[in-house]
Formats: sequence, structure tokens, C-alpha cells
Amino acid sequence: MSKLSPTILMVPGLRDHVPEHWQTLLQAKLQADGIKTASVPPLEADKLSCTARVTALDKALATIDGPVVLVAHSAGVMITAHWARRHARKIHGALLATPADLDTPLPSGYPTHDALQTNGWLPCPRRPLPFPSIVAASRNDPLAAYDRVADMAADWGSRLVDLGEVGHLNPAAGFGPWADAEALLHDLL
Repeated sequence: MSKLSPTILMVPGLRDHVPEHWQTLLQAKLQADGIKTASVPPLEADKLSCTARVTALDKALATIDGPVVLVAHSAGVMITAHWARRHARKIHGALLATPADLDTPLPSGYPTHDALQTNGWLPCPRRPLPFPSIVAASRNDPLAAYDRVADMAADWGSRLVDLGEVGHLNPAAGFGPWADAEALLHDLL
């Protein structure tokens, strides 16, 4: 890839960086292949604050010269959508994997609807994104029904990709490496 190739910026969800997560593994593989990558760093405080998460994404973007492709997972997709509503930096494209439907109460063990409301996550942005994007959706994601994710993708102007039954596409669902990520990322490059 040339020096004008996009930097791939990982946007993790609320659980931040997990060593065996597909985003972490993908970043290591891309780096080994000589592709420029970066990741939004974990928050030290205000971990549930949407504004703090959007600010962290914006700060990470500010350190990157040239084009950027975002690779977001779960609440990282919502961080990306909130960021796009507030900022105007040109983004080359975004791979938005298994977005969490924060407008619908999440299962036990996740933030409550009231906590999400208080911390600025709701309502989830639904305006068209100002950059090309692919939404990768699961048919059995415990954090978002497929039809809800399909509606989000349509509202955002994103291409929807049906991943089948992959749960939340995380280690708990049996995913470390996600083989399709590179092919979908290639579609955005």
C-alpha cells in the first residue's frame, strides 16, 4: 500500500480493548502486513459518557494525517454515528460491525436504558452518514435484532451485509479472528 493509503482506525465498544477480540487481532494482522493502523485508546474516566467516547475518537483522528477508514464494533458503531453528527472531518469509509441497539433495553450485565440516556447515548443517531459505510449484522445478536440493525443501515445509507448467526461477533460468541473483516474492509479501500 502507498503512503496515501488510508489509516485503519479501530473504534472499540464499551468494553474497550480485549486481547482476543477480532478488532485487536485484525489490527495486529494489518500492521504485520504493513498497513497503517491506530486505535481509539481506552478511557481512564467517564467510561460510559458518550461525549467522552466521541471526544476520544476525535482526538485519535486528529493524530492521523491523510485518509482514514473506521472499523467500529458494537457501541463503537454508535460512537462513530454520534461523532459523524458533530464533526466534519472527511472519512474514507467505515466498517460498522454488529451495532448495539441502544434504543432498546440491553440484556442484564450491560448498561441500563436510564444509564445510557443519562450519559448521552440516546436517541441513537439515524441520519445518513457522510461517508461510505458497510453495516455487518448478525441474525442472532443479543444486543440488536437483525431488523433493527437493517433499519439503522438504511437510515445511515450503509450497505447491509448479513453475517448469518454470529451472535455479537465477539469472544463470547466464539470469535477471535473474523475472517470476513478483511474482505469487507477491502471493499471500502
